[in-house]
Amino acid sequence: MATDMGAGRDTTPAGEQRLTTEVAELFPRQREWTEDLYFQLPDSPRIVELSERQLIMPPHPTHTHQRTVARLFVPLNSFVEARQLGVAQFSALPVRLWPGKIREPDILFLLREHADRIHEQYWGAPDLAIEVISPNTRKTDREDKFLEYAQAGVQEYWLVDSEAETIEVYALRNQAYELFSKAGKAETARSWLLEGFQVQVDEVFAK
Repeated sequence: MATDMGAGRDTTPAGEQRLTTEVAELFPRQREWTEDLYFQLPDSPRIVELSERQLIMPPHPTHTHQRTVARLFVPLNSFVEARQLGVAQFSALPVRLWPGKIREPDILFLLREHADRIHEQYWGAPDLAIEVISPNTRKTDREDKFLEYAQAGVQEYWLVDSEAETIEVYALRNQAYELFSKAGKAETARSWLLEGFQVQVDEVFAK
């Protein structure tokens, strides 16, 4: 909505306000969203998740967030492609953990034997998920998704904390995550699922 920031006055034409309201009324209210309605949303570069019948739209990623994602995705993708282990992807790509629960991990990977989980519009639960923590997603990544990814059978979960400059790798054992490793400055983060895959923490967070 266009706003006169100096005077604090709404300068949006009345007709445009009415049109905006009319368009908004075409969509369900929160807690009324279904999976079918979610997949009818128009294409958008924004991350949009579905949880508890609500649409969730995290804030736009920052430069630091995207730089960190790139420095993790590039070596992961090179590693799995060279060994033909499976497919790696990055957001925004919907992941259907179970009916009505759709998340969009920053980075995800599926083993070759689970290629049947790949659909054109979404993926099923990946074998590995990576979330780069932002200030506004810290609770969701560390609490909500931590439980949801385990429940969906995601075998490995990386929590990448740009503020603390640490990478935590969790392995799924007995349907719950256990900390496999935690790496900080001058240390190496290693995968539990992908033997031989590792990244230097300092390189991931280099300014």
